[in-house]
Amino acid sequence: MEVASFLPAKLTDAETLADIRTEAMQPSLEAIGRFHPVRVRERFLSTFIPEDTHLILRGSDLVGFFVIRIRQDHLGLDHLYLKAEAQRLGLGRRVVRHVQCIAEKAEKPIKLMALRHSAANEFYRSLGFALVAEEAFDNHYEWHPSEI
Repeated sequence: MEVASFLPAKLTDAETLADIRTEAMQPSLEAIGRFHPVRVRERFLSTFIPEDTHLILRGSDLVGFFVIRIRQDHLGLDHLYLKAEAQRLGLGRRVVRHVQCIAEKAEKPIKLMALRHSAANEFYRSLGFALVAEEAFDNHYEWHPSEI
């Protein structure tokens, strides 16, 4: 598994992270005819909270980020994006395992959404997430600490 480190994001990281999100989402959104780069960026920037956001570094290179929203009854893994060259190296799996450890300590489930027909669906299922709802464009997943 590839070595990575996680650092807290800063307000000044917002634009760079929006670019990473746009790049990562483009193939899945194009596949369903819904890729609008300005909208993808704006949706992220309108909800960006640096305190909830963590940079993923491979060596000294920024290769992605994830967002954990701590809610009263669950943790929301609202974003997990990696640049194309950093995918399939085990980094995403390492991030999810890290978030699962946080959830275990907090004794809370993790909730997340993935675009339907995205490779992310199989990725999350392989890490123990259960599909709990389907919408027109998104699948909703949950993982409970007791289900490890």
